[in-house]
Amino acid sequence: MANPRVVISGVGFITSIGNDRATVSGSLRELKSGIERFDFLPGVELPIAVAGTIKDFDTRALHWAGWRWPAEYSITKDLLRGLPPHGLHAICAVEQVIRDARLTVADLTDEDTGLFCGSAGSPRLMRHYLNQIHESRGERIAPMAVVSTIAGTLNFNLAAHYGIRGAVAGFVSACASTTQAIGYAFDEITLGRQRRMLVVGGEDVSFESTYAFHGMRALSRNPDPARASRPFDQDRDGFVGTGGAAALLLEDAESARSRGAPIYAEMLGWGQSADGHSVASSDPDGRGLASAMRRALAAAHVAPANIGYVNAHATSTPVGDESEARALQTIFTAVGAHPPVSSTKALTGHSLSMAGIMETAFCALALTEEFIPGAANLENPDPACAGLDLPRTTLAQGPRLVLKNSSGFGGSNVCLVLRRWEP
Repeated sequence: MANPRVVISGVGFITSIGNDRATVSGSLRELKSGIERFDFLPGVELPIAVAGTIKDFDTRALHWAGWRWPAEYSITKDLLRGLPPHGLHAICAVEQVIRDARLTVADLTDEDTGLFCGSAGSPRLMRHYLNQIHESRGERIAPMAVVSTIAGTLNFNLAAHYGIRGAVAGFVSACASTTQAIGYAFDEITLGRQRRMLVVGGEDVSFESTYAFHGMRALSRNPDPARASRPFDQDRDGFVGTGGAAALLLEDAESARSRGAPIYAEMLGWGQSADGHSVASSDPDGRGLASAMRRALAAAHVAPANIGYVNAHATSTPVGDESEARALQTIFTAVGAHPPVSSTKALTGHSLSMAGIMETAFCALALTEEFIPGAANLENPDPACAGLDLPRTTLAQGPRLVLKNSSGFGGSNVCLVLRRWEP
């Protein structure tokens, strides 16, 4: 029996560029940024002054009773007690997926639905709870401190809340985490282990989760929100932090069609590799990422010349962007292929482990709505990008095939190949 066709049949967004599909699509088309001035430590002047902010939500309070969110979402106190701030965002993103994909409670709770997540946890809440424990000499320990702070917090909370009985796992490959989760979710379906997989990523945007990267000189010091995140530009100086949540549903195409669910894209295959180079920086020659792209294309039975758009990982760091440019030149330019390339992190900022799922969902929108997001904020392309097609504006053309790249600490590289749905 042939492997099932795997499709994306639901998307959900709580992001710096929008909290629903229509707003996100408009921001991508118009190259509308979600980056704003941001006080990481109120009352203290810091060299990092911008972030991709989440509008219409307020999760600054350390206790859930002080959080605020749009009235359309009904969230109980019992659920909130176990959530980190980005867990609130994740619940809202998943609610969008459930509506979008026309899922029922029975669909979620049968053994054919699984859940894969990616999140670094909540460093802000962890610091708060650990301080409480130390200051009280072990007398004051919040009951939900562990499940609301550690890296598995999303899979703990979401699996319990939605009654998931299929495969559940969390991925912690840094900025490649949720792309890797999508890859393994694809395998669960093609191997016949699950009919559908809910994949979710989320991160806090806070002093604790973001500012530590300043010690690595990885964050942009540019105080101008409109110019701080500038992938592939020769004047880039680091990434801009962001958070929120994104979710999508992968499933057997026949399952999606039986419910009348929308189909945004088909996933053809994926590949991964490691650089074997450094714990914190990419291989300067891009060999690991090139290997992952090569494996993804081979798994999908797609030639480089047939790719119509590359959604790059490019975070706006000097070393990372140059490494990816060289990897792209190896796979595409060297064989005479020149697909349009852009990094949507120019608009959103870099959301760490959730970046891959957020940007994969962006690619799904680009495929179904037939456009290619431009390379925003690109004024002076780095000479290292010679031979790459970096369109400055959004292209009103529909790619048939898309390649999505992600890279993380330790040299983890993951690439996905998506195709416009063709029944």
